[in-house]
Amino acid sequence: MEERIAQVIVVGAGPVGLSTAIELGLRGISVLVIEKQERAGWHPRAKTTHVRTVEHMRRWGIVDRFRELAPLPPDFPPDLLFKTRLFGYELARFENAFFTSRERDERYSEHAQWIPQYKVEQVLREKVLSLPNVTLRQGAEFASLKQDGDGVSVEIRAIASGATERLACDYLIGADGVGSSVRRALGIEMKGERDLGDFVNVIARCPQLSREQPEPRGFVYWIVNPQSPGAIGQMDVDDIWAFISALPRGAKLDEAQVRERIDAAVGRPVECDILAIDYWTASRASAESYGNGRVFLAGDACHVHPPFGGYGMNMGIADAVDIGWKLAAVLQGWGGAPLLSAYEAERRPVHDAVMDEAVRNMALQSSQLLHEKLEENSAEGAEVRRRMGAAILQNKAAEFHTLGIVLGVNYSGSPVVAADGTQPPPLTTAYVPSAHPGCLAPHTWLDDGSSLYDHFGAGFTLLLTGPEADDDEVFRLQEAFADRNIPLRTIAPQSPRLRELYLAPLVLIRPDQHVAWRGDGRGVDFKAVAARVVGG
Repeated sequence: MEERIAQVIVVGAGPVGLSTAIELGLRGISVLVIEKQERAGWHPRAKTTHVRTVEHMRRWGIVDRFRELAPLPPDFPPDLLFKTRLFGYELARFENAFFTSRERDERYSEHAQWIPQYKVEQVLREKVLSLPNVTLRQGAEFASLKQDGDGVSVEIRAIASGATERLACDYLIGADGVGSSVRRALGIEMKGERDLGDFVNVIARCPQLSREQPEPRGFVYWIVNPQSPGAIGQMDVDDIWAFISALPRGAKLDEAQVRERIDAAVGRPVECDILAIDYWTASRASAESYGNGRVFLAGDACHVHPPFGGYGMNMGIADAVDIGWKLAAVLQGWGGAPLLSAYEAERRPVHDAVMDEAVRNMALQSSQLLHEKLEENSAEGAEVRRRMGAAILQNKAAEFHTLGIVLGVNYSGSPVVAADGTQPPPLTTAYVPSAHPGCLAPHTWLDDGSSLYDHFGAGFTLLLTGPEADDDEVFRLQEAFADRNIPLRTIAPQSPRLRELYLAPLVLIRPDQHVAWRGDGRGVDFKAVAARVVGG
């Protein structure tokens, strides 16, 4: 007999699977997460948590714990440097790289964070374990599935014993990475470019580097020399450092060669305890479909791209938020089936744009910045370094100052967004806040010091931007949403910037904080608006 112990089963307990469980769990949905691995070890995977992801953590109530686990002290410079070697010549510097500066910014409520992925997973896992309606089962793997119009039957297998059991759920989410078993069970293929370049990641404990750091400091150093082109940076406390280096196609290194590369990156012999060596190949690929029926794919299970720009984990967590609130709406009865179809309709264009940006970022790497006189202690060498630094600043700024790609992607044209005849700003690395329907709601700090986002509800939010809001139109919108049992909070914050940012007296904000509709309400069929934004 199949046991139904959760409304949603999530396969994979990485950042995407855990975030999906949190998004659903906080909305009252019962969730089972299964994970076959211990997810321990030193491999850092992602190291940059972008602004938007940290804003989700603020919304989930875990941002303080997240900051607590971050390894670098609050006064650590938020800068990324290009150098010939760690103790060599500086070529260029990007201040506030990835927007990691702790200074308050009007455009967002939380700054980005340099932190290894396993610590991100730790804080997400702690939140999952605190939710009474979410169960995490480790040591179990997905085996097969069957589905019909009423639900999904999932076979899972215990890793230790090999014993299998069948469980029933309403929906299944495959967040199980690029080799997704769920995707294979659906017969969905990944299409794209598989061999864009080979690399090696090395994690090492290097007390000497922690004691003798170069000045000025940065959280990442891109290294430009022929022996060890790549990057180096302190990854965690306890003297843990990460090294990344480009390799010839198909190459592997023995430990002696790894140590030679580390010494070449540093610029002097350094004592290190090698903890992990990880080879990987950069790819750009996406799934032919993001699911089938009652089964959906998220994160690397449906898209993968080079890590240049640090988008991967962050984009997967955004997937989790999108499918999470939509599934909750359907399961709670106020969302229609088209809302689920909108998951791929909204996310695929975002993925395509971000993957294109990552591939562009990859086009200029350390190995392509070499010059025979780059390290020469001469006037000619100094001129080479000056010209190289100028080229780096011109060509790599898009990778490290990329707020437009993080906050500017939008769902314009979505079937569950009510268009208003305007066009969104062009998608560039420079962020232009816009309340065009489909865009992320522009952020501002309110007069009392709170973030505007802190006042948004878990469901939809009706934002009144000033005294122009008509009470009768507000009532009509509220009534249309109440008739469909759609959760709606109405707020009227006191801020002179709201009307300037939103360009309308009434703005409807979705549960994921994107704009669903805006206007003055006059002559608007709010019943039609309510039906559209929830796929009714």
